[in-house]
Amino acid sequence: MKTTTSSYLALNSYTKLMRAAETVTSRTGRIMSAAGLTISQFGVLEALHHKGPLCQRDLAAKILKSTGNITLVIDNLEKLGLVKRERTSEDRRYLTITLTGQGEKLIGIVFADVKAAIVKEMNVLTPQEQETLGGLCKKLGLGEGKI
Repeated sequence: MKTTTSSYLALNSYTKLMRAAETVTSRTGRIMSAAGLTISQFGVLEALHHKGPLCQRDLAAKILKSTGNITLVIDNLEKLGLVKRERTSEDRRYLTITLTGQGEKLIGIVFADVKAAIVKEMNVLTPQEQETLGGLCKKLGLGEGKI
């Protein structure tokens, strides 16, 4: 099968986007790993830290994970004493996930380090390039090319 110029450009751009994202994620992920957290665990703690208590479905949507996967992530965070599940009195089927004091303390420290690393990574781009990249990523994420 012959590759057309437009498909070559699309594949080449996609490869560069994914490699860049994976590389930056790998470098910032080392900070999370040093704190004993996976990227998904960090994502849950960060979402709870910034948004407050959330249900599992909302957490899954925030960090782009399936509800099945988020259950395992929360199970492990609960075993570590970083989050707790609470049932609401209005609907006992509804579980709210909340940070514990230990979880709040840990994410406060780790988030500051991850934020600094992200800023350092992104500063290879000028502020204008960061604006452009942000706009392009948003356009791509909202794009009509959905499969």
